[in-house]
Amino acid sequence: MSSSVSPAGSPAPAQSPEPAPAPRPRREHRYDIDLIRLLCSVGVILCHTGSAFVSAAGRDAANGPGTYWAGLAADSAGRFAVPLFFAIAGWVVLVGAPVRDGRQLWQRIVRIVVPLAVWTVLYVAWGRLRTTNDAPADELAFDALFASVRPAYHLWYLYAYIPVILLLAFAALVKSGKRPWGLGAALLVSGAAPTLFGDLGKVTDLELPRFGWGFGPYQLIYAVLGALVLALPAGTFGRRSLWWLLPAGACLAAVIAYQHEVHYAIPYASILVALFSAGVLVSLHRLRVPERLRPALTRLAGASFGAYMIHVLVLGFLTDVLVDADLSLPSAAALVVTVTAATSALSFGAAMLWARLGLTRLLG
Repeated sequence: MSSSVSPAGSPAPAQSPEPAPAPRPRREHRYDIDLIRLLCSVGVILCHTGSAFVSAAGRDAANGPGTYWAGLAADSAGRFAVPLFFAIAGWVVLVGAPVRDGRQLWQRIVRIVVPLAVWTVLYVAWGRLRTTNDAPADELAFDALFASVRPAYHLWYLYAYIPVILLLAFAALVKSGKRPWGLGAALLVSGAAPTLFGDLGKVTDLELPRFGWGFGPYQLIYAVLGALVLALPAGTFGRRSLWWLLPAGACLAAVIAYQHEVHYAIPYASILVALFSAGVLVSLHRLRVPERLRPALTRLAGASFGAYMIHVLVLGFLTDVLVDADLSLPSAAALVVTVTAATSALSFGAAMLWARLGLTRLLG
């Protein structure tokens, strides 16, 4: 029989039980970020719809003022979407759901790369079917490995998005004491490859594909500053944050003027785009979403990646059939809204359908 007395005759010290691991704090679900993500997806569709109208007018108001101005306004109004997509990406990696290790990060990357590969093949096949490809299908598919955006121009975002989140995750892992050597090597290759490909092409006289896996400084800045803004507590920008839409509207007017008078399309690095995007972001920051709308909002936000991937296919079909340069301004404006709404509905509907069929890993 065991004794509670030590060999020296004194009572044995009580064995304190091992403290139970503290439960991981439950992350707050940010419905305002779901809303921003959804609006960004629709904003991209609006921007691309407007671009199709501007192109139908030959990028010149003289060729069809109604079509041109309706398209230019829509194109400009959607310019906030890409900067805020980078802002959300930065918030996810740095604040919302930081990666714990390199393995988890690669799992996230795979969830992006697989749909990217599948949709690249689908867009190349669609272009071949419509005889709109500017090169043989096998050449287009090969070039896509190095970040060619032919014929799916909207996929450029993912070629920048992936390196941005790799760099942010690398910095976060190093700060937490990890040593992600493989990730560091991947970033080194991504940074050195464009120059290496150019040098090899000159030395060997070979036509090597352009290496486009990389990001510009403005994309990283949007991601980091966006993460900072989104992480701020409620009320930071005042109780009536929607008032920030007023300066955003002024910046939108400036973007329209710039695109008409100076250069089309306006660079996302433009200070006008940055200010316009900041106004939209601040106005929606910590915005309370009514509980009855939250389930639908979450489902739609979850389908936004898939909708982004397919929308160019849907939009191209609709604009080819419906858009021409001879529309009056009221007709063109109404058609912009109709095409944007139809493309959004069909794209999100398709994404939600294949999610039910279990195809999200393939199609996004």
